Amino acid sequence: MASTAAARLVEALRAHGVDRVFCVPGESYLALLDALHDADDIDVVVTRHESGAGFMALADAKLTGRPGVAAVSRGPGATNASIAVHLAEQDAAPLVLLVGQVARHERGRGAFQEVDYGKTFSDMAKGVWEVHDAERLPEVVARAFHVAMSGTPGPVLIVLPEDMLEDACAADVVPPLPVAAGGPSQEDVARVAALLEKAERPLIVAGGALDSERGRAALARAAAHHGIPVALSFKRQDIFDNASPLYAGYLGFKIPKPLVETLSQADLILAIGTRLTDTATQGYTLPTAPVPRQPLVHVYPDAGQIGRVFRTDVGLAADPAALLEALASLNATRAGDRTAWAEKTHAAALGAAFAPRDLPRGVDFGRVVQALRARADRDATIITDSGNFSSWVHKLWGWDGTTRAIGSVGGAMGLAMPGAVAAALRDPGRQALTFIGDGGALMTGNELATACARNLPVKVFILNNGTYGTIRLHQEKAYPGRVVGTDLVNPDFAAWARAFGADGLTVAAPSDVEGVVAQALAAKGPVVVDVRSDAELLSAFATVSGLRAAAGA
Repeated sequence: MASTAAARLVEALRAHGVDRVFCVPGESYLALLDALHDADDIDVVVTRHESGAGFMALADAKLTGRPGVAAVSRGPGATNASIAVHLAEQDAAPLVLLVGQVARHERGRGAFQEVDYGKTFSDMAKGVWEVHDAERLPEVVARAFHVAMSGTPGPVLIVLPEDMLEDACAADVVPPLPVAAGGPSQEDVARVAALLEKAERPLIVAGGALDSERGRAALARAAAHHGIPVALSFKRQDIFDNASPLYAGYLGFKIPKPLVETLSQADLILAIGTRLTDTATQGYTLPTAPVPRQPLVHVYPDAGQIGRVFRTDVGLAADPAALLEALASLNATRAGDRTAWAEKTHAAALGAAFAPRDLPRGVDFGRVVQALRARADRDATIITDSGNFSSWVHKLWGWDGTTRAIGSVGGAMGLAMPGAVAAALRDPGRQALTFIGDGGALMTGNELATACARNLPVKVFILNNGTYGTIRLHQEKAYPGRVVGTDLVNPDFAAWARAFGADGLTVAAPSDVEGVVAQALAAKGPVVVDVRSDAELLSAFATVSGLRAAAGA
């Protein structure tokens, strides 16, 4: 039976498991909004900016492992959402962006807000489909969702001319297409096992393709079975228990030099479920590019990632969890021989104990992170924005396999506030604890209005030290003492939060920390905590005075 293309699109979304769409409304897709009016099983979340809608969809994808969906209007709506498209590509996260478009008879005439999305998004998206024939719409939806999930997951766009959405569509909904996830052959497993049998100091570098219940379990079993230390790639701290004696650290920015030196002593690297990006490999030095110093096994679902940068001894375009499950089923003859190696890597990962600094004014952000870690639920979702402030979270939190981590692998600022909204909606029973710098807070902080509209119990902790901290750190290294463009003049974030209808609290001194943290966690609705600090303390590892002293300034 024929219905409108917009109504058929809603049916297709439902068939692909979509239960939530994040959007900023636009006249170019009003027919879709009207069709969603009758879809009680699909939650339409209205956001305050298209970047917020995109970031929420991205965070939702990270939490579910399914494509997150955002809908935006033509022209500026789509370009505003492009930051989330780029981040989804960098983060290997499945994202479906539904984009309005001018009417078909206006295409190519420079119509109001017309954009050629194929040209604009070709370098960021895995696919862009502009649907001119309503009968093709169900086919395109199935293909787009399949591409978003296949190989390296990523973003896709479905472009919807406004007049097409009103056309009749008799085509049946196309069911979800299966995503191929081939396992390794017996010969492949034997090749990996032979390398592992010879290795005295093997190291697993685990990445985002293991971010599932099955992947985490397979990683834990294989590592324990063979006594292999596990290092985690950038923003993937939650896929392996950080308290395990096999935990070998986190391969992000600014990790301690002793840890890099220790991990470099590995005589076999098993890169499982990671693309081996510049961050995870410490600038293509762990392993060294293009020819590693030690044997390299690289397992990732996308053949295009294997051998892209590094020569591999065994390269498998396969399901990484399946490879780990196969390894866990083999006889382990060397596990006991690797105890000293595991102890060495674990000690290097733990590093020096954290000692909060006393500041001329304000508080060391690490005190707040420590207090939260002591009081938070074990299964909380931790959302971090991009910036130096996150170094305290990475250093101090200690994921135990139940806590979830949502962060920006691609480094875009602004993910955290929208991400907190998405997390609170997806898992209402879990705490959504959010860490943001004062720079990122005002990039997408308007989505606090979305949290307040839904009365979501998000807890937002803003490091307020009056600087774009990451850029200031690089500035002080390159041009010590020559500060320009990195100072910030901030609002009173507690008062700002109260203007939205959230609770606003302030930490101005170390004596405030415990009481304010307890009050924030006890609150039933959204809370913003303004943590006053000092620009002298740029990260958990760097001070302005220390950087200048090192530069001889």
